[in-house]
Amino acid sequence: MDDGAVPGPVLRADRTVTFGALKPGLLLPPAAHLAGDVELVDVGFPAVAGAEGWSGSVWGVAPGRHAMSGTDPASGRVRRMEPADVAGLWPVPSPHDHKYTRGVVGVIAGTSTYPGAAVLATSGAVLAGPGMVRYLGPEAVGARVLLARPEVVVAGGRVQAWVLGPGVPALGPEDGPDDDGQARRIFGALAAVTGVLSEDVTGGKMPAVIDAGALTMLEHRLPAWAVLTPHAGELAELLQGLGHDVDRTAVEAQPLHWVRTAHQATGATVLLKGAITVVAGPGDVYAQADAPAWTGTAGAGDVLAGILGTLLAGRSADVVEDETLAARLAAAAVLVHGRAAARASAGGPVTALEIARAVPAAVAELLRA
Repeated sequence: MDDGAVPGPVLRADRTVTFGALKPGLLLPPAAHLAGDVELVDVGFPAVAGAEGWSGSVWGVAPGRHAMSGTDPASGRVRRMEPADVAGLWPVPSPHDHKYTRGVVGVIAGTSTYPGAAVLATSGAVLAGPGMVRYLGPEAVGARVLLARPEVVVAGGRVQAWVLGPGVPALGPEDGPDDDGQARRIFGALAAVTGVLSEDVTGGKMPAVIDAGALTMLEHRLPAWAVLTPHAGELAELLQGLGHDVDRTAVEAQPLHWVRTAHQATGATVLLKGAITVVAGPGDVYAQADAPAWTGTAGAGDVLAGILGTLLAGRSADVVEDETLAARLAAAAVLVHGRAAARASAGGPVTALEIARAVPAAVAELLRA
């Protein structure tokens, strides 16, 4: 199926050979999990308009190809980002840059119950290479952040992108959870992201990563430079709150459909985490399969949120100007996260903090590509 769905019994392949161009089902889950090793045979088809400058491929085969949607071309291509694409997107400092021009990331994450999420999100952000990371949260959690990452500034101030919600409990229908004031801080940051507060107050429009508990705090339509980062269960809960009859199983059966539905319903760019991560916003869809299965471990998503926060901060003005850029940066963050996980894993178990520590080497390798 063009949307990656598997409507009935399918024989799992060891190897799939396709001709001319990759089909969306070879990139998108769950169908892509049944394709085995994929080989694209070039039969001389002309390049699709708009593909210039991209090397997107699948499993390292046939650079320069991507998949077209067979059902709705206007909804964009299905692509897989490759190392050369990341090198062109990553904010690399020049000799004239300083910490305030390289991107300042604000992180509101963690509570006294889940302090590790704050450590992991700030570690992912710091090790991806911003000019500065600020942490806002409970004093005791901030102290733990500083023990792990003394570079982090535990104080408010100007930021160019937010990371909101890792390790913060979901906001329930009754009284809010004991979150050490984090919901209040997140609501304040969201007001800046959505434009509820004027730019005279906020200093300008700014992108954000919205994760975990912050996904339950959305009160207004979001711009495309806000990136939601749910897993399948969280996406189902978000869509249920918007009136859709869907559960986790349905999201996992048709991830492309539900990611696009969430984008259309919220306005945000949506990154659905999984073995194959699907990113949808205005324009193209990205399906990234860069990480080993060992990456499915507690805290790995917090590290990803931090990496993406750094990318958004470093390209903050560009992201606000170009509504398609957030999805590309999100896919790039997923690729870097996956490469870091593979490097840290070396074929075996891996922890989230080890993934964060492998980010600088993964970025350096991609920039050399």
